[in-house]
Amino acid sequence: MTTKISTAVLQGGNPSDDTITTVHPDIIQTHILTRLDGASLASLACASSLFHALSAEENLWKNICAFTWPSINHPRVQEIISTFPFGHRSFFSDSFPFPDSQPSKLDVNNLTLPTELIYAVDIYYQGKIIYSKVEEMETSSIWFLCSPFRVDLLDSKDSAPTPIKYFGDSKHDKWLKDLEENLTLSWIVIDPTRKNAVNVSSRSAISVQRHWLTGDVHVRFGTVMKGDGRRGSSRELVECGVVVTCGGKEGGEMHVREASMVMEDMEGKGLNGKDTLVILEGVMENSRRKKRNENEGKEKYEEFEERKRERKEMKQRKERALDLVCITIGVACFVTFWSAMLFRLRP
Repeated sequence: MTTKISTAVLQGGNPSDDTITTVHPDIIQTHILTRLDGASLASLACASSLFHALSAEENLWKNICAFTWPSINHPRVQEIISTFPFGHRSFFSDSFPFPDSQPSKLDVNNLTLPTELIYAVDIYYQGKIIYSKVEEMETSSIWFLCSPFRVDLLDSKDSAPTPIKYFGDSKHDKWLKDLEENLTLSWIVIDPTRKNAVNVSSRSAISVQRHWLTGDVHVRFGTVMKGDGRRGSSRELVECGVVVTCGGKEGGEMHVREASMVMEDMEGKGLNGKDTLVILEGVMENSRRKKRNENEGKEKYEEFEERKRERKEMKQRKERALDLVCITIGVACFVTFWSAMLFRLRP
């Protein structure tokens, strides 16, 4: 395919018959490629061998990643990204698209689980960063592997102030809608050993609820993926859920009080550390990624919740049927016993 882009157009003038090859590569890199976001740069790299070569520059991808996810400027994260096969370009290709909902099948018996995971978290409001943090977690201890999986970014006594105004009951519905539309989250899980990463957040909120007692607002993000169970089991699907808890005083600053991540099955039970690692490794090992669709996360979450509700109702029906059988057997035994007793007492 011949790439025809006139020099005049690139310089803001009128089109001509010149090709892009007449523009010096330094000008393309300095004045054109630096203005593109990651998705546009990746698309441009497929247009021609020239663009592919120019767009492979590490500094381009480093700047794009740093702008997209400010948390990765942490020295430890930068050190790990430098070991990826193609540096920041590899990191972007892992972290920007949505993960495939079906993880790779791994041989659990021969799988070497990571001894450490790193979480790079960024919270945005109207596209502007309001909170960033990097959390390192040791994952080889027996306590971690056997305990319910949970990551807490903030201590219970800490909170992070934001420039967002907090509104209570006076503008309750409107403010919750505003948070649902404008609060976004990136939660990147990094495996330093295998040198890969995945973004497990739905980006946009999938639900926003206000706690009836404390008044805190719980903004939920999440990704639904295939679990490690057979069809029909409680782990046929699992949800990697992230809840951001916000609070504050009426008219004052909104504070991020808590940001936590858990992995739950279709019965709402939390997975332990080992099972979570197996699923996350399967997602990261799967090289397939999907184009960004901001509404897909909410749709899958609603389907997941519907499946959970149906499963709960089915379980309740089975329990009621079992109770009815037990009651029937009990009544039958009672009647039989007293019938036998009366029969014996008859002269």
